[in-house]
Amino acid sequence: MQVLVDILRQSLRTLWAHKLRSVLTMFGIAWGVGSLLLLVGLGEGFRSGNRRELASLGEDIMFLFGGRIPAVEGSLTAVRRYYLTYGDYLAVKAEARFVRKISPVLNREDIRASSDFANANGQVFGVVPVYNQIRTIPLKLGRWLNEQDDEERRRVAIVGNEMLKTMFPGRPAVGSTILLNGIRFDVVGVLAQIGKEGGNNGTNIRVFVPLSTMMELFPLKEKNSAGAVSYFNYQPRIRDEHDLAKQEMHRIIARRHGFDPKSKDAFEEWDTIENEKTVGKIFNAMDWFLGGVGLVTLSLGAIGIINIMLVSVAERTSEIGLRKALGATNRNILTQFFLEGTFLTVLSGAIGLGCAAGLMWGLSHITIPGPFDTPKIVPASAATAILALFIAGTVAGLYPAKKAADLTPVEALRQE
Repeated sequence: MQVLVDILRQSLRTLWAHKLRSVLTMFGIAWGVGSLLLLVGLGEGFRSGNRRELASLGEDIMFLFGGRIPAVEGSLTAVRRYYLTYGDYLAVKAEARFVRKISPVLNREDIRASSDFANANGQVFGVVPVYNQIRTIPLKLGRWLNEQDDEERRRVAIVGNEMLKTMFPGRPAVGSTILLNGIRFDVVGVLAQIGKEGGNNGTNIRVFVPLSTMMELFPLKEKNSAGAVSYFNYQPRIRDEHDLAKQEMHRIIARRHGFDPKSKDAFEEWDTIENEKTVGKIFNAMDWFLGGVGLVTLSLGAIGIINIMLVSVAERTSEIGLRKALGATNRNILTQFFLEGTFLTVLSGAIGLGCAAGLMWGLSHITIPGPFDTPKIVPASAATAILALFIAGTVAGLYPAKKAADLTPVEALRQE
């Protein structure tokens, strides 16, 4: 043990004697480890930001809009737009086996909202009560819509957080009234902020009313849209059945409107499950690419340490010969140079790891606009960095040490 301590002390003295060279060599490894963690952490920040944005919509959400179909059955040129209807919703609800929950949505953006304190042009959404089980609708005060509201066509409203600030600045909204195009509605609930403050989540500026009330008072203004809704929000029975749920929706609606369910233009839709999978593949590829860049940088740093240790062996050839002549074994020489190379590598890696962690911690206190999160250390990338560091340290220490240990005393002393 004492021999090992003596060798380590000698290694430190040698490194200290060449401070500038040691620091420059260590910089390569520190930069490699830091860049590996930062680059992969950046990709993970993009990934988690995307997940957060999707989570602000809801879990496993799918959107379905009406599209364009042949104006006359079999026509390939003349097309017309069709609208999803409340009847379509009832048919899907009764027949679809792969759809867990569905809500029709009727929205208008041209309805003027007024309170005793302010006026605003927000988005008014007519929905059924199950909507808050499909979409992310966190209540701050009051209650959500219920079945009685929809059955009795009650004039009740839920206001989003940003709409609350505009319509009722610093005042309670629940129990108050608002006017939608001059028609009085009782405010029964207020939503909590969704997403980042000042973000672009549309739910924050919406007013929600029962779908039956919306269809009676504010139907779609488009031509030939009687009984129509804007779109459907629905969820598959289980996540992996999203394609089956989509095909089932297509078949039921195509049958009701008389067109081929395989028509490419008949549906406009957004499948957040498929979107998440696609984005996940992109981010996986990004992680591999950025991680590869970091590993290449780390490898270049390791090569730098190997080179500097080989220079050290060449400079200390006579010292090696003298120590061997005085009784030092090949194992002693091997251990000394191996420890020097390994110590340089490990210390450099620790500095790089610490700097990367400190930078990410600092960035975590900064609000980044848009659907991006600050970089964060990924356990897998940290483990990869440590493993790569171990391999680099072993190679950087062992190869020059073997070169030094193989020198014979006579040849080494002759170099003097």
